Amino acid sequence: MKLRPPRLVHEQRILVMALVAGSPAVLTCMLILWLGDYTARVQWTLTALILGVWLGFCFALRERVASPLRTLANLLEAMREGDYSIRARHSKSGDAMGEVMQQVNAMSATLREQRLGALEATTLLRKVMEEINVAVFAFDADRRLRLVNRAGERLLNQPAVRLLDQSAEALELDSYLEGEAQRTAQRTFPGGTARWGVSRSLFREGGLPHQLVVVTDLTRPLREEELKAWQRLVRVLGHELNNSLTPIKSIAGSLESILARQPRPEDWEVDMRRGLAVIAARSEALSRFMSAYAMLAKLPRPTLLPVEVGELVRRVAGLETRIAPQLLPGPHLVIQADPDQLEQLLINVIRNAADASLETGGGVRVGWERQDSRLTVWVRDEGHGLPNTANLFVPFFTTKPSGTGIGLVLSRQIAEAHGGVLTLQNAPEGRGCEARLVLPLSQ
Repeated sequence: MKLRPPRLVHEQRILVMALVAGSPAVLTCMLILWLGDYTARVQWTLTALILGVWLGFCFALRERVASPLRTLANLLEAMREGDYSIRARHSKSGDAMGEVMQQVNAMSATLREQRLGALEATTLLRKVMEEINVAVFAFDADRRLRLVNRAGERLLNQPAVRLLDQSAEALELDSYLEGEAQRTAQRTFPGGTARWGVSRSLFREGGLPHQLVVVTDLTRPLREEELKAWQRLVRVLGHELNNSLTPIKSIAGSLESILARQPRPEDWEVDMRRGLAVIAARSEALSRFMSAYAMLAKLPRPTLLPVEVGELVRRVAGLETRIAPQLLPGPHLVIQADPDQLEQLLINVIRNAADASLETGGGVRVGWERQDSRLTVWVRDEGHGLPNTANLFVPFFTTKPSGTGIGLVLSRQIAEAHGGVLTLQNAPEGRGCEARLVLPLSQ
């Protein structure tokens, strides 16, 4: 086994190089001095002087090179430890080592500002985390709790000291680390019972994956939305009921006054029949309104079956007899959908397009296309367009004299139940409106 000679450190290499650089001159002087005709006193004096100056300059050179490097090492160590208050001295421009010192000082100042900003941002984040009324939990890769805010402590009714490092199973939060990232749940926690909104996301800390779980109390927002929904429903029902009951009440009073006359007019039977016919018509309209609302409120979940898009669109387009829709061919596609509900949706949309085109004498075009992993079915009319798009999907809002105001609402519910979306907008070019149904190709 060969033993390798020990490697010289940087300072020792500098010293050896300085000694080697000066050795030829020193040896030459020694030969001239000791071989020449000089006295012993002169020889020893000059020898000591030459060797002293030579060695002194060599060691001085070593320190001159090593001292700035030690300073740099101290500065970098201080920055590594988080101390940015130390600065290098004698950092002059135009000097190589001085420029290095200036750059190190600039880096120290930059790191100090960044650290101060990070500390302020962290302090603000912690303050916000403590003050918000949303429970926040952070779990590591082993499903152990690493972070919890004050709202999370109240939700689990335990201090953070006892909660940290516990497993998600022990805290009964393991079900929220799997499945859908966004969900709602009715659950009883130690801190209260309510309907909760649970959101999960991923982040990394120290290069390791963590999961962030946010639990929000939805009771109050849901109650406010429920109250608004009831208020809207009462306004709509009250408006429709008044529209039907007011003429019924008026006509009933008129008929009662006719019967109370003595003698009765000769045409009282005609007036009675006419009044009763109006009452029957308004009652039937009110019954249709209530049936339409019941259908809107009781839409069943879709039964997914294989549906060939082209066949469905052609069949529905053929049901419109007032205007023969122009069918533009599309690709062969099969989707998973409820054929009855999807057919009802397309019937409503094509019928609305035909109603709009009949007013202007225009036509209707229907087509479908594939866009990435989604199907788009579009229906374009040549009517006057949409004067107001804000209330299109408001229940019972209609611009038609005989409309119920639920067709588009029901159609949008069907689209959303299939994971899609239904939109209506004015045509970007020309007149008319375009309805677009976008559905996923796979459920």
